[in-house]
Amino acid sequence: MSSEEGARAEIVALYTQLLEAWNRRDAAAFAALFADDGMCIGFDGSQMDGRAQIGAELSSIFASYPTAPFVAKVRVVRRIDEQVALLRAIAGMVPPGQSELNPALNAVQVVAALKQGDQWKITLLQNTPAAFHGRPHLVKQQTDELAEVVRAGRIVQTA
Repeated sequence: MSSEEGARAEIVALYTQLLEAWNRRDAAAFAALFADDGMCIGFDGSQMDGRAQIGAELSSIFASYPTAPFVAKVRVVRRIDEQVALLRAIAGMVPPGQSELNPALNAVQVVAALKQGDQWKITLLQNTPAAFHGRPHLVKQQTDELAEVVRAGRIVQTA
């Protein structure tokens, strides 16, 4: 495996760990994947700065709301240099007690990661609603792609 392939696998693994922590509703594990000064921008536009705030805010959310688990399909992993990488994925959620994705919860997620020593850490997670205003065929297309991930029993699939 080349160093480029190895880095890609590490970034996808980091992203998978992030979604697994969310799906377990484990705020501490989720926050631990971020750099100390990492930033998280939620689906609703909420902004969390720093690992401590990310963990505290998610603990509150998980205690107050029955959050839906994520599934995702990685579209792009791009290394900027030896220590910086970007990942872009489409994501969807299956609400608790349901077996189908809710298209209103589809998103595009971007992760910026920084290699600190021998470990990648998230410096930014941007979670943007994929509403595709006026283009319902794109909502259906993304939902259909994510439904394949659900049917395969996976959390993250690479393109």
